Parts: sequence; structure tokens; C-alpha cells
Amino acid sequence: MDELFYLEICEISKLIQRGDLSPISLTKNLLERINSHDRDLHAFATVTMDLALQQAHDAQNRLDRRQYLGPLHGIPIALKDLCYTKGVVTAAGMPLHRNHVPNYNGTAVQRLQNAGAILLGKLQLTEGAFTEHHPDIEIPVNPWSRDTWSGASSTGSGVAVAAGLCFAATGSDTGGSIRFPSAANGVTGLKPSWGRVSVYGAFELAASLDHLGPMARSATDCGILLQEMAGADVNDPRCAHRPVPNYLAGDPTQLRGVRIGVDDDFNTEDVDDEMRATVKEARVVLSDLGAEFVSVKFPDYRDAIADWGPICAIEAAYAHRNTFPSQRQHYGPTLADLLDSASNLSAADYQGMLLRRYKFRGQLEHVLNSVDCMLIPAQTNASPTIAQMATLGENPEALAALIRFTAPIDISGHPAITLPSGFTPRNTPVAIQLIAKHFAEDNLIRAGRAYQSVTDWHRARPTL
Repeated sequence: MDELFYLEICEISKLIQRGDLSPISLTKNLLERINSHDRDLHAFATVTMDLALQQAHDAQNRLDRRQYLGPLHGIPIALKDLCYTKGVVTAAGMPLHRNHVPNYNGTAVQRLQNAGAILLGKLQLTEGAFTEHHPDIEIPVNPWSRDTWSGASSTGSGVAVAAGLCFAATGSDTGGSIRFPSAANGVTGLKPSWGRVSVYGAFELAASLDHLGPMARSATDCGILLQEMAGADVNDPRCAHRPVPNYLAGDPTQLRGVRIGVDDDFNTEDVDDEMRATVKEARVVLSDLGAEFVSVKFPDYRDAIADWGPICAIEAAYAHRNTFPSQRQHYGPTLADLLDSASNLSAADYQGMLLRRYKFRGQLEHVLNSVDCMLIPAQTNASPTIAQMATLGENPEALAALIRFTAPIDISGHPAITLPSGFTPRNTPVAIQLIAKHFAEDNLIRAGRAYQSVTDWHRARPTL
């Protein structure tokens, strides 16, 4: 069964469609696997066993009536526990909300269920989707190494997919929270453009920075999920009214005619040797697939990094206005400190940050309009340990370095995909990142599929 749990959605859906595999047996086996392994990994906040079995029987009944819904039909997935799920506790990593049971599904959740996906449960995250877990929450464990960082904030999503506890998961990304855990756990993560996927029915961290997206085994699987999640939503005025393309169109085995931008200075400055090496190797692979590399200049990102924290603080303070500071005793120190910091910022401060943000976004869009996508590192340190991450709070420069390749892309709202690209000498995953112009997720998915057609990093699995 271990082989089965690590198949891609695009592979296992064929078995289900042909009748070679029952959604019921598949779901039961995954629930048993979660029961066996998650006591050590702590990826799940809630396991929805009864709901999953009910949905599995519904999926099988539809198959029996030849009502196949598509590649997600009968596929067991899990949701980051900030996605509102009808009748299921949705706590956003906050003990304060341990009894919060929504009476409706968020838009992305409903769309995935409409596509036939089966919900195994809700996945753990940092408190309120900020940087640290609440002190009362058991931190999800990186299945490759207990001593290695499992990312933030979609930690449970990264761990569950990597450990074969689900075939895909939702994640959210405000400063890197899809991409960090994807890189740390060796899975593929896609942060869509801001406005591509509705965030209606999801706990807010920072409304103008929050993105929902898929985390899965491969770029193909991310495309399958995004196909269902994307699109305008009457309930979310931030969601763009733009057509959703076929994300699996195009030849996934070659990149002839594709232009990939690269800024060697940006990609190497203050970046560790392992990350430099994996980006260099990825460039060779992409070139061999036919891609043409073009020298570009990444815009000055320093203001974007400096402004990310204050913007996040102001918007988070608004999102938590009904419970903070009135219920401060239920908050962990890191999130509370962020919310407190908002009171030191003025309207003029915020306006200055917005103007700098618009400028950076326009500059980066100009660069990305000249190419199909751009290759950058996933992070400055290829695979940080828990001990290394524990010192960040004492070193603002190290924290700024950590978010250098992620937060600016949230500030600008551009799409990004994180792809497993190798391993460190400690046998922990490393990853690269591709970014593209607004709403060009199809370019990223095509490039990611081509890269993964000739590499097998995304097929590696940890020993549990």
C-alpha cells in the first residue's frame, strides 16, 4: 500500500475511473495510515473519519451510476485548518477558536468537494497563520528529519502530503506559507496570483496579502486542484473576474520557445552553497528541455521586505479586532506582539507603505512581462534546522533574509510555484521557485511539469 499512498492524483484518478480502485477502500486505508503515523507527525488538527467515509461512499455510488466528476473524483485530500468547513471545527491554529464550527463551506472548499474530493480532515498551522505555533499546539514534524524545520504556516499541509497521509492539501500564503513548507517537506506548492482563488470562508491574517492555493505531489496535481479552486466568486470582491485557462494544456515534456528570466546577483547574494547549487542545476535541466534563459534585473526588494511586517500587522489587527486585545490571554506571544505593533503605526505610515508597494508591484510586473517566468531560489537557506530557526527572533537581519524570496512575491501578488529540486547531505529536501506575471499560473505549471518529467525529486519519499 505504501506505493499507492505516494501516487500522484493524475495517476490514482485513472485507477478510480477504471474501477481498479475503490474510493471507499482507498479512504479507509488512508484513515488507518493517519491513525498509525500522525500520533508522531502531528499534521492533523482534526480527522473527519465519518465525513470522509460518507463522501467515499457517495463517490463510489456516483461511479456506479457512471457519473464521473473528473480527476478529483474519489481523491482523499485535507484542508489547512483556516478553511471554513461546514460542521467541522475550524480553529486556525488558535485554541481561542477550538469550538468554532462554521455553518458553511468556504468557496475553495466547496469547489473541491463539488469536484468529488474526499475530506480526510483539517491540517495544523501556526497561530492565525502567522510565523509561530501557539504554545499549546504540537508542532507538525518534518517526516524527513525531526530536527529540520517543517515550514510555516501551512506546516500540517506540507507534512501530511510528504508523509503520504493525503494526496493533496490546501495551503495559504501571506509571506511564504505555501512555499516554505513545500520546500521543507519536499512537495510541490503553488501560490496563485492574488485574486485568482477566492479567500471567502478562510480566516484572515492580512487581507491584501492572503492567498489560497494547492500543495501536492507534482505540478500536474497542483494544476488539477487549481483548475477547480480558481475563478471569480460573487462572495469575494477581491477575486478577479478573469477566465480560467486549462492549466494542463501544452506539451509537458519540452519548453521550446519558453523564455525564463534569471538575475544571477539576486539569486546568489547571501544564499547558501546548497541553494546556489540546486538553482544552477535546475537551470541546466530547464535549458536541456529547450527553455531560453534571459538575463533580467529583479527590482529593489528591500522596501518590500521592510514593509511586509507592518502591513501584515495593520491588516491582522483589523482581522482580530473582535478578540484582541479583549481576549489577549488566549493568544500566543508571537501573534500578540504582531497585533500590538500595529498601534505604533499611523495612517501616514500605511499610505507610504502602500505607495512603495504599488511601485514595486509595477516594477516586477514589467520585468515578468518580458519573460514567461523567472527562476529564483525557494529560500536563502536550503534546509534550515529547528535550532537555526529558533534564533531568528534575536536576529532581524536573518528574519529579513528568510523571507527575501517569498514575502516580496506576496507584496506584489504574483504567482509562484515551488518545486523539489534535490537533497542536502542530511537527506533533507531543497527546492527552487518559479514566478510569473499576474495570472500566468499556466506558465508556471507547464514549466513545472516539464521539469518534473525529467527529474524525480518530487517522487522521493521519507521513511516513516
